[in-house]
Amino acid sequence: MAEHTATIHWSRENEANFVDNRYSRAHLWTFDGGAEIHASSSPHVVPVPMSEPSAVDPEEVFIASLSSCHMLWFLSIAAKRGFIVNEYLDKACGIMGKNSEGRVVITNVTLSPQVSFHGDNRPSLADIESMHHAAHESCYIASSVKSEIHCNPIIHIL
Repeated sequence: MAEHTATIHWSRENEANFVDNRYSRAHLWTFDGGAEIHASSSPHVVPVPMSEPSAVDPEEVFIASLSSCHMLWFLSIAAKRGFIVNEYLDKACGIMGKNSEGRVVITNVTLSPQVSFHGDNRPSLADIESMHHAAHESCYIASSVKSEIHCNPIIHIL
């Protein structure tokens, strides 16, 4: 199987007093292909200025990785079935709450993909639902987590 890597780097700023717990949570993610992303704790979890609101946080990336994985599988499945996808837009949302053990977790993820198609070969509602179901079943990320994951496609048939 493939190996995927990420390097996460954080360092204390300007001799900041670390033990007062008021240090910056801003850090850098570098991926095996060279992409760099500025990251931080969520301002919902650690207040500004210790968090950087313009940076991505792990919770956002968790949601984005689920959405991205689903999209990539959906596009592949649509192509194999002969449907031309023009655009795919998903405004995914994750909800944090407590699980049965009382731990704070992302309890629910809802994907809301809107897909537009091109050409004469347009999928039926049943085709679209089938492709989303197959994408969810194929997604490595969705298969790797315990959170409840929903997909509520927003379907516009022209």
